[in-house]
Parts: sequence; structure tokens; C-alpha cells
Amino acid sequence: MKTRPLGNSGLHVGPLALGGNVFGWTADEATSIHVLDAFVAGGFNLVDTADVYSAWAPGNNGGESETIIGKWLKKTGTRDKIVIATKVGLEVVPGEKGLSRSYILKAAERSLNRLQVDTIDLYQAHQDDEATPLEETLGAFGELIGQGKVRAIGASNYSADRLAPALRLSREPGVPRYECLQPGYNLYDRAGYEAALEPLCVREGLGVIPYYSLAAGFLTGKYRSAADLAKSPRGAKAKGYLNDRGLRILAALDRVAARYKSTPGKVAIAWVLARPSISAPIASATNVEQLNDLLDATKLQLEPEAVQELNEASR
Repeated sequence: MKTRPLGNSGLHVGPLALGGNVFGWTADEATSIHVLDAFVAGGFNLVDTADVYSAWAPGNNGGESETIIGKWLKKTGTRDKIVIATKVGLEVVPGEKGLSRSYILKAAERSLNRLQVDTIDLYQAHQDDEATPLEETLGAFGELIGQGKVRAIGASNYSADRLAPALRLSREPGVPRYECLQPGYNLYDRAGYEAALEPLCVREGLGVIPYYSLAAGFLTGKYRSAADLAKSPRGAKAKGYLNDRGLRILAALDRVAARYKSTPGKVAIAWVLARPSISAPIASATNVEQLNDLLDATKLQLEPEAVQELNEASR
């Protein structure tokens, strides 16, 4: 499989990242392991998780996703085949969050223990922490890189106004650079990334691994009315897409999917992949059948006319 570089990190990834946000939530441990097995068997290698996944599920405390991935890595011996990406910054333990040096170093040890690895391939700031100087945050990441506990770092949910100065700081000797951005981006949610972040990432040569590539499942076409929202625990997140623009986008996805003998979800992923600035969209699967659909989407090459039709529908 042809891989893509993540900035100047030295990491090379397949064209789709497996999202670990459902592990320990809508996918139990056994199902999660089946999905991970199938992902690797398909030739893909980037697994994205976070220390806070999936703290929101009843009975969970956070760290469940990392723990499941760690058990899987130990059981299967696939560590060398996988690029592990996780995140720090959101509240897992009550009262502990942010991107201070003390918290980053503490949270990294916890993630390493749960993942049962010596090194995190891509350690990402889960969201910006304006209360902590960028110098302190990057310095802490630099310590982890120097100790061999982290290979490369990335930023998630950063604005261009905050990512740009972080990148300028990294031009100083010894300061690590965010080599990757993880923004929310899909056929519906375009403006936040395309307006300012995309030009910055292209200019600076950053990898981009967007989340919500299917808009919480809306772009698969399974939510077409308010009644459909009850079909899944994630249905509530799709409610905001049920409007005239959202339905116009679904109609365009239906037309393109019919021409390619495909599905709306596969076309939506292929549209993201057709964007030259994108390294690998992140998508999650709660079973192997869903995963296989996602992997198939990476084989779908949309012609410029199809991309333009979808661009116009989502403008």
C-alpha cells in the first residue's frame, strides 16, 4: 500500500486512520480487537486514540480505548506494524487537564502504561490550552522526545492563530515542531479548516489527519429524518446536520455514489482523500463490516467532475 508522510516526522501512514473513540464504548473489547485485527490485515497502520476515550460512557473512567489497544498489541505482537497516535489535554482524572509541563509528563506515563509500549509514535495536544505558554508545552513534549518516549508531536483542534506561533517557536534550536494537525473536517464542516488552517499546513508541510470525516455518521446517509437519529447512540451528534444544506449534500452523495456503484459513506471518505493537503482521514468502526466499507473507500478515485459536484452541493 502506498503510504503518506506525516510532515517531517519520519512517520509514514496508510490513507485511512482507525479512530479508537468507540473502543470501550459502542465497541466492546472483543469487538474492538476484531476490528483492529481486520485493520492490520487490510494493510493499514495508523490507529488514533486519546487518554480520555471513552470516559463519557456509563461506568467508564477514561483510558479504556488505550487499555484495549495495549492488550491487543501485547497479544498480537503487532507493535512494529502500527503507528500509535494518542492525545493529552482533556480531563481524565477530575481536576487534571491542560498542557502544562507537569500534566503532560504525568499523562504520558499513564498512556504509555495503558498502551503497554515504550514509545508513543504521535503524541498530540488534544486541544489548545491558552493558559499555558506555548514554550512550556513544546518544552515538555521535547523532554519526552529526548527520553525516547515520544517520536513526534501533533496538534488537535488548534486555530491557525495559535498553530502559527507554535510553529514559529519550533524554529528555535531544540524546540520540537508539531508535525501534524488533527482538525474536524468533512464534506459538511469545511470552512474551519479550508479558510486558514489548510494554507498554513500546506505552507509549513504538516500532515493532516482530520476527524469526523463522516460527520458523526451523517454522511453515510443513515440519518435522513429526526426519526432516524434514534438508530445509534451517536445519532444525537448528527442532529445538527439535518437541515436544507445537509440534505442537499446527501442528495449529491447519492447521485455520485450511484454513478460509481458505491455508497454515500465511501464517497464522503473519498472526497476527503481527494483533498491534496490531507494525509489520512480518521474514521471509526463498531464492527468489521463497517471497517471493510471504510477500507474500500480508500480505493475509490473520484474524478474532478464528481469532486466539483460535491463541492458545489456543500458550498
